[in-house]
Amino acid sequence: MIPFACLQLASISPRRVRVQGGWIAACTLLLIWPAICCQRARAQADLPPSPQPQALQAGQTGVAGLPDQPTQSAKEAQAAASNPSGRTWDDIKAEFEAKNPTLKADELNVQEMKAEETTAYLRPNPQFTMSEDATAIAPHNGSWQPLKGTDLSPNFSYLHERDGKRELRRESAQQGTQIAASQHADLERNLLFNLRSQFVATMQAKAVLALTREELDYYDHLIDISRLRFQKGDIAQIDFDRIELQRVQYESDLETAIVNLRQAKIVLLQLLDDKTPVEQFDVKGNFDYADQLQSVEEFQQIALANRPDLKAAYESVNQAYTNHRLAIANGSTDPTFGAWYTWNSSNNNPNGLQTLGLSVQIPLRIFDRNQGEKARTQIDIAKNQRQEDAINAQVFSDVDGAYVQVFSTLNLLRPYKSHYLDQATRIRDTVTYAYQRGGASLLDLLNAQSDFRNVELAYLQLIGTYLTAAGQLNLAVGREVIP
Repeated sequence: MIPFACLQLASISPRRVRVQGGWIAACTLLLIWPAICCQRARAQADLPPSPQPQALQAGQTGVAGLPDQPTQSAKEAQAAASNPSGRTWDDIKAEFEAKNPTLKADELNVQEMKAEETTAYLRPNPQFTMSEDATAIAPHNGSWQPLKGTDLSPNFSYLHERDGKRELRRESAQQGTQIAASQHADLERNLLFNLRSQFVATMQAKAVLALTREELDYYDHLIDISRLRFQKGDIAQIDFDRIELQRVQYESDLETAIVNLRQAKIVLLQLLDDKTPVEQFDVKGNFDYADQLQSVEEFQQIALANRPDLKAAYESVNQAYTNHRLAIANGSTDPTFGAWYTWNSSNNNPNGLQTLGLSVQIPLRIFDRNQGEKARTQIDIAKNQRQEDAINAQVFSDVDGAYVQVFSTLNLLRPYKSHYLDQATRIRDTVTYAYQRGGASLLDLLNAQSDFRNVELAYLQLIGTYLTAAGQLNLAVGREVIP
């Protein structure tokens, strides 16, 4: 059955249809508008109030609706690494030098070499011999007086060393002590580099942990903003779920940072031979970089004057020369002088009851003139000279390599501090502000937050790389030139 209204419309011209249709739509809208307004009013009453944009004060940054955020989260993390209750690098270094068992054992080796100097300069001991002769052991012509003709003869002898053997032995021993002291300094240099690297790793772990906590707090505020938008219907359930799910990554980063810091402290305590509980142990320091750097030529000259391994090589050459001179001296003849006293001696003088005898014993160096030791020490001189040349070349190589690493890291750090950190913060805040008001997509928000985290973390890692490279340069130079 066809409705009556439709039949009427079928007989009306197109123009009249358009006019009547407009009136029908207008009437319908007037009838349902009160209901729409009431429904929207009830919905607005059920939602929490939307955060209003807040004007930023001078020198203040942040996103409207969020707590004020620092201009550079990485810089705040650097400041967090300077905990006033922790131990400084000087404290760690002093404790290490006082307690490290490896250093203590090697220091005793230097003292042993010092004692060898006394042994090397000792004189030969004189020899004492008591001789007894002419004691009768059987009767003769019916008479036996066994002790009447006994001949007692005490004998003293002394080996006289010629050609300065004692002095050369002492000189060689003193040079050996100097070599041991230089090697001890070189061992300390290498161990301090390992200690400094671990100290830097601990400082970096503290800074990363502070940055991770900061980013997690900031992301929680992003979740609060997204929850408000979801409740108002500005974003879908799937978008809000994706934002909440992304928090797992920040939680994982936080737990990883906590574990890394604890492990760094454990290794540092092991190097210190310190039994302090990990929870009570902390470090502090200036986790930053120095923009000033001397020329590589200056560092090379400092290294040539301070490297203990190069000094030990030079001292080994001097000792080789001394040992060669000692080998030549040992090839010379050393006489042995002797003297003895005889009472009741048996000699051609019937009245010579008390006599004195002298002797000189001179070995004939016909076959053994210490030829092998002379040749060996001569070769040893050339060997130590070649080793000194090799270490000298190694010094230049170490300084050049460490200098390039420091210089390259500085080139990367400068734009981060002057440009990239500010830019990453500005992009994150701007995208977050736009997202809060529906002007940016969820993908834009997540990308901006991820880029900010990557830039800030890369900056802290670069500082750690710089401080490690600075320690490598200190190791190459032989003393602390970059604090």
